Amino acid sequence: MIPLDDSVDRRELFGGMDQNLRSIEDRFGVITIQRGDGLLIKDAGGTGETDGVQHAAAIMNEMIETIRKGEVLDQQKVGYITDLTESGISYSSQTQGGKLDKEIICFTHDGKPLRPKTIGQRDYVKTIRNKDIVFGIGPAGTGKTYIAVAMAVQAFKNKDVQKIILARPAVEAGERLGFLPGDLQEKVDPYLRPLYDALYDVLGRESALRLKEKEIIEVVPLAYMRGRTLDNSFIILDEAQNTTPEQMKMFLTRMGFGSKVVVTGDITQIDLPRGKKSGLIEARKVLRDVDDIGFCYLKEVDVVRHQLVKKVISAYDKYYKAHPPKDEDD
Repeated sequence: MIPLDDSVDRRELFGGMDQNLRSIEDRFGVITIQRGDGLLIKDAGGTGETDGVQHAAAIMNEMIETIRKGEVLDQQKVGYITDLTESGISYSSQTQGGKLDKEIICFTHDGKPLRPKTIGQRDYVKTIRNKDIVFGIGPAGTGKTYIAVAMAVQAFKNKDVQKIILARPAVEAGERLGFLPGDLQEKVDPYLRPLYDALYDVLGRESALRLKEKEIIEVVPLAYMRGRTLDNSFIILDEAQNTTPEQMKMFLTRMGFGSKVVVTGDITQIDLPRGKKSGLIEARKVLRDVDDIGFCYLKEVDVVRHQLVKKVISAYDKYYKAHPPKDEDD
């Protein structure tokens, strides 16, 4: 029996239409029984104190502690706490008695606070604040690019930098640039769309476009970086797994005085032609021991998109472990 006193809002704990309880029941094969003084968790098969019952009880206790700390217990956080607890990690101990919600990266154009949603994201934010060059490596949906853009905007608002530069390699995934309609900028814009989306969300479309017209913000293909020295800038390289080693070295050596660099990528989604090495994979080996360079590895548990995204990533991870690519270079 898990005791529940008046300090815990049962509606928030159980979720709308008891959604949180139903989710835990389905995942661990248990039955929850609400009583006046608490919550009873039993094995659905009537076999006594099973691992499922223990996991479910541990998750409910973590959720109760989260509510008592004053954090919002939304669907994303319930899923995150569940994943952590099932992996043997305590959410409350990882947040060291504080609130993950209290960390604010910046405010969006409509006044909404942007916060890290996972412990991995929180550590990523701290590393960007404390290191001059940061590599954010992890699967899709972990917020690597979005957080980097938000940190760049905040640095600009704080007058820590004078420019924001966002770059991406224009890797041809099934289409050749020459066959796409329009001039060169129109040809490369589709490759840069995720960066525009993040900018518009944080700054607002009109403000972002105005700063772009003034060349305070640049969104460019990686090739445009060659030969430049970038002082007092916040520089982001997105989709860095699709750079060659030569391109990665070229990009990192653009950094000037007063600048900060964030490189993001997912080494499981390399679109380079067969036989080409990834500059991101090589950079991990070459730069891992260099001072003032930080490496942050976001994981499946840090995915903050739809729950199915985690399942897709997990399924692919299992498949590639059983069937590793022949030309894999790690």
